[in-house]
Amino acid sequence: MDDAARETASGRRAQPERRPRSGRQAAFGFIFASALMNSVSFGIMIPILPNLIRQFTGGDTAAASEWNLFFGATWGVMQFFFGPILGMLSDRVGRRPVLLISFFGLAVDFLFMAFAPTLWWLYVGRILNGMTASSFSTAGAYVADVTAPQDRARTFGLLQSAFSFGFIIGPTLGGLLGQHDLRTPFIAAAAITTLNWFYGLLILPESLPQARRLRAFDWKRANPVGSLGLLRSRPGLLGLAAVGFLFQLSQVVLPTIFVLYTSYRYGWSPRVLGFTFLLTGVLGVIVQMFLVGPIVARLGERRTVLAGGVIGAAGFLWYGWAPQGWIYLAGAPVFAFSSLLMPGLQGLLTRRIAPNQQGQLQGAMQSLQGIASIIGPVIFGETFAWSLRHDTSLHAPGLAIYVAAVLLAAATLVGAATAHAPAPEPQKA
Repeated sequence: MDDAARETASGRRAQPERRPRSGRQAAFGFIFASALMNSVSFGIMIPILPNLIRQFTGGDTAAASEWNLFFGATWGVMQFFFGPILGMLSDRVGRRPVLLISFFGLAVDFLFMAFAPTLWWLYVGRILNGMTASSFSTAGAYVADVTAPQDRARTFGLLQSAFSFGFIIGPTLGGLLGQHDLRTPFIAAAAITTLNWFYGLLILPESLPQARRLRAFDWKRANPVGSLGLLRSRPGLLGLAAVGFLFQLSQVVLPTIFVLYTSYRYGWSPRVLGFTFLLTGVLGVIVQMFLVGPIVARLGERRTVLAGGVIGAAGFLWYGWAPQGWIYLAGAPVFAFSSLLMPGLQGLLTRRIAPNQQGQLQGAMQSLQGIASIIGPVIFGETFAWSLRHDTSLHAPGLAIYVAAVLLAAATLVGAATAHAPAPEPQKA
């Protein structure tokens, strides 16, 4: 008999813990700062890691590209297997210890990169990071712990803006620090992450009270297959998870082909690419910080999810069609509203799950994201290559982006069927 059955049999029902509003705000402030610092440290390596890999391959760009894909796929595999484990672990021992494990593992990973004598040492660092990188998913569970259900979509939007801020600041900082030495950005990233770990060790409060934690760690549910059982446990949960997976898969297209696509089609220089990264990042932050809350309050979570999906699919179609660079950029303010989808979706997901299952839920979603990060580069990279080989007859260099639009449209259709208002939030698993 599970915990919920025991409570039903005994006629008792756990009551939600009341936290002072100021305490909730302070706790979210801690997690926002941690997310920002971690995102900066991740962003630092974006313009540097491929060049460091190329340095290890003796300047062979083709070999470096293959290794870079191998690194990314390995990280996704580690996320697929270890995301559910760390998610359930946070339900059992609390969010704070798992966040500290993640921060520490990331710091060690950056040190491996900074001082790695061979490519294989660099690869070991990526494996370690993939095993311990639960900061984003555990942060999501933390937000669910400290935020009232009706406020979660807005708060998830704010948390997402912390990640966006980090990915604006990080690459710029990495480019500046890596001008003379490719190792320096990784030392800086290790220092930032270590500071984040120390900050969490001294200041970050625990968000999951002892009374709300799992009584025991269950290995049968702490694996990718078992985590799918959680997604089937409540009506509509699996459908919402499918929306999140399709959305994440569609978003892989731009990191995979953006530089090659815009260079091939529009002849964009690195300076224009940098401006575009900055523009799209700022637009995303504006939507996440200032517009998600009012839009959710006006439309509700379901309509916000659907609006984000429809607008995002339309934005992808625009990007794939745009015959000139300035027309492509004109679509950026529209595409920024695709950022509405995930906060609304997280709000719906977390309201269907008990407090001591939030970590499992985020771990399951992280596992699905790992799958997307593995198969996405193959789907979009191969589609883009095929479209270029047949460009003289097909005239569709944006074919891969059209595929992303179809995936996001499919996510919207699934959302229309499943993203309904949930029943009252369960209090115990």
